[in-house]
Amino acid sequence: MPSPAESPSNGLWIVGIGPGRREYMTGRAIDVISRAEYVIGNDSYLEPLQPLLTGKQVIRSSMGKEVERAQKAIGLARSHTVAIVSGGDAGVYGMAGIVLEVLEHSGADIPVEIVPGVTAANAAASRVGSPLSGDFAVISLSDLLTPLEVIEKRLDAVFSVGIPVVIYNPRSHGRPHNFALAIGHARKYYPATVPVAVIKNALREGESDPVVTTLGEIESVIDQIDMHTTVIIGGSESRIGRMGKNAKGIITPRGYQHKYLY
Repeated sequence: MPSPAESPSNGLWIVGIGPGRREYMTGRAIDVISRAEYVIGNDSYLEPLQPLLTGKQVIRSSMGKEVERAQKAIGLARSHTVAIVSGGDAGVYGMAGIVLEVLEHSGADIPVEIVPGVTAANAAASRVGSPLSGDFAVISLSDLLTPLEVIEKRLDAVFSVGIPVVIYNPRSHGRPHNFALAIGHARKYYPATVPVAVIKNALREGESDPVVTTLGEIESVIDQIDMHTTVIIGGSESRIGRMGKNAKGIITPRGYQHKYLY
């Protein structure tokens, strides 16, 4: 896939901006946004990028307008350099998929580059130790695009193999019960002692102190869980451990303990 860097007169960058704060964006993400003539994105993603947007054509959008956003970006990229931004990584629950689908249907021959970013799973895990040291899964509880029965089948599948599971979009006003369903599936396979981390606005403005609890006690903090929260449910080997002097976090051993003395 040719990069816009090879065609400076036009092209499309699909940019993952991670949590949004500049210090957690990749150098490549900052570079391509700085070089783009047009920057398109959800208003909440554009807000922290203001220092990079001076002198640019900025097109703001809202949730639920992803298809229109993709169409606009592709139309402009026929004759301009365009960066369409996405929170986290653009290819993980982000804009890359829909932009590439729309591009494919359009038949346009436009240089495209996907610029990776720090995912919510990575950001949240970094705040609570090393819960994702080996295999893990990420499941979104949003049923706007995926039927709830499909989500439940996936939850059963990943919990049944004993790996940590990262929950995106755990609770909203419109679907407050999906998280309880997920916990119910976890409890079919995991004991009450399995650690659970609740991280709100990980590495973002408004971040609150992470909470480390257990599967048996998760209801005690359920009121803190919303759409800005990432929940990490540890695997069968995960445990609560120390993170530095006072903080506690989650450690999921990768297997070194079986091969080495330390």
